[in-house]
Amino acid sequence: MINPTGVELGLLALESVLLIFTLILLIFSIREGRQRDRLIREVAKATKILTRHEYFLNLVDIMMESEEEVLGWITGRMPTGEDEKRTREIIENIKRLVRRGVRVRYIMPKFPDRLHVGWLYTKAGAEVRYGTCSRAGDFRYTVVDGRLSIIGIPEVIGEKEATKKGYFIPSEGLSALLKSNFAACWQRSITYEDFVRETLAETGATPKTLAQEINIDPADLERIL
Repeated sequence: MINPTGVELGLLALESVLLIFTLILLIFSIREGRQRDRLIREVAKATKILTRHEYFLNLVDIMMESEEEVLGWITGRMPTGEDEKRTREIIENIKRLVRRGVRVRYIMPKFPDRLHVGWLYTKAGAEVRYGTCSRAGDFRYTVVDGRLSIIGIPEVIGEKEATKKGYFIPSEGLSALLKSNFAACWQRSITYEDFVRETLAETGATPKTLAQEINIDPADLERIL
């Protein structure tokens, strides 16, 4: 039997140290990876990117969580196709919320073709105003109880462009900023009824003609006048 020399023992000890060091690095690497994954999950929870379909599903869901107030700065485009179903769901939510005592308010761009959605939301019990406040044309949002925000953006900039994706952000800080922005514009905007009168005066259209153009009940226009 051959006894190991001092050099061989030294190399063996060095290999053992290197093995232990490698194992320590591996353990730390695994732990760091887990922490990184946890951080990514937390960020994903805080800011969830939504497709157009998910955007409207989340919008309907978070509205029903409201106990005090829902406010939104929206495009108010006349719904077509699949959007008609989504609009009906939002209208039903507005009715339920108003019956529960929740205040629901919306601001829309001051375009005559937005009177259709304003009419629908007003009938459901929401307060609707039309404004020309300066803001980015690719930005629309809904805030629930000052703590949940859902922001929608189109593929290209423009107030007439449809929402293509959104961001769900449960942040009281962001919600407070959006509420402040909403309140400032709300004070400078006109009511649905006043915008109807203004549109009739500026276009010279009769209530019947305007009702046909924007697809609303002529009797409601007569009531406003």
